[in-house]
Amino acid sequence: MNEILRDMLSNYGLAEVDGPNSNPKIIEFFREIGYDWVTDDSATAWCSAVVNYFAKKNGYERSGKLDARSWLKVGERILEPELGDIVVFWRGSPDSWKGHVGLFITQTTEFVYCLGGNQSNEIRISAYRRDTVLGYRRLKKIEQ
Repeated sequence: MNEILRDMLSNYGLAEVDGPNSNPKIIEFFREIGYDWVTDDSATAWCSAVVNYFAKKNGYERSGKLDARSWLKVGERILEPELGDIVVFWRGSPDSWKGHVGLFITQTTEFVYCLGGNQSNEIRISAYRRDTVLGYRRLKKIEQ
């Protein structure tokens, strides 16, 4: 799993561009996972796309979808996350379809820190309230 983390960290700070002049690297994330129709990185949420891209690149299971909550059906459900595990959060409300996905870094009593895409419009580490966590997943290598 740390291969995904390492590769994503090597893109730390990669940011989207407002409007039609999108960051070509972010558009590549979408294309490599089968979403050729995405042409504007500021108009389409890309947290799941970046995790899918790096999971695919490194030979791990992936959701193949752009919605963050799709990651709740991938890999093994775990209760105690380790560095690089998938963490899925709710946005809006726990019952909403909205969410966010990233890679677990660490946690405190109040916050979970994760590395992800589309965090303040870039790949970075951000803090999210622990009470917004929907679940943690551990991905497995797949045969390619």
